[in-house]
Amino acid sequence: MLTENTISKLREIRLGTMAEAFREQLTNPEISSLSFEDRFGLLVDAEWTTRKNNTLARMIKKAQFADPSACIENISYLPQRNLDKAQIARFAECVYIHEHHNILLMGATGCGKTYLACALGMAAVRKSYQVRYVRLPELLTDLAIARTTGTYSKVIEQYKKPALLILDEWLLYRLEESQARDLLEIAEGRYKKGSIIFCSQFGVKGWRDKIGSQIVADAICDRIVHDSYRVVIECRESMRKLFGIDKES
Repeated sequence: MLTENTISKLREIRLGTMAEAFREQLTNPEISSLSFEDRFGLLVDAEWTTRKNNTLARMIKKAQFADPSACIENISYLPQRNLDKAQIARFAECVYIHEHHNILLMGATGCGKTYLACALGMAAVRKSYQVRYVRLPELLTDLAIARTTGTYSKVIEQYKKPALLILDEWLLYRLEESQARDLLEIAEGRYKKGSIIFCSQFGVKGWRDKIGSQIVADAICDRIVHDSYRVVIECRESMRKLFGIDKES
């Protein structure tokens, strides 16, 4: 009776995993030979592990990665990609986030920019940094809708707040003036406060033409480029073709 009462109280204070681990200890003769400190340590470890895993799962879901299975360990370092493995390993330590620097991932379509960005984002989540992935066209649409619904300040704050923001399809299309000002607002709000990973098919010199307004373009680039690491991914063939199912077409 006392045992069931203890288990019930553990569940009541939301220590469900510890409660189940305690029940299992009572039926395991090998556990009974351990000291109280060791048995209690196993209970705490079980609860801690479950909570850490649940927190990680929530953070991954909230990040909205394009590829939630991406990870540093599975990045392809084929010679033609010209990736610096040591540099990627340093990025995975997330020092650039702590120091509020950015990463510019540049390369042709299909070179694996999105996967690399998501892998770096996953590394950041594992170190308990808040991450948000978004395609730039979706972000701009999100803000345009927010203007009409009176939620602009709330929505744009969602893009300023995460420790790491991943912007995919960066400047794929020429921006309207209002869109350029939206990006300036985000760049200004995150300057020296958060990090951004940009995935772009174009080099920095091509950004100004896409942004439009020379004044706004200079302001955006000034807040981004000088605090960024540049990674140019070479690509002879699409990574989707190399690792996809249909390799004949």
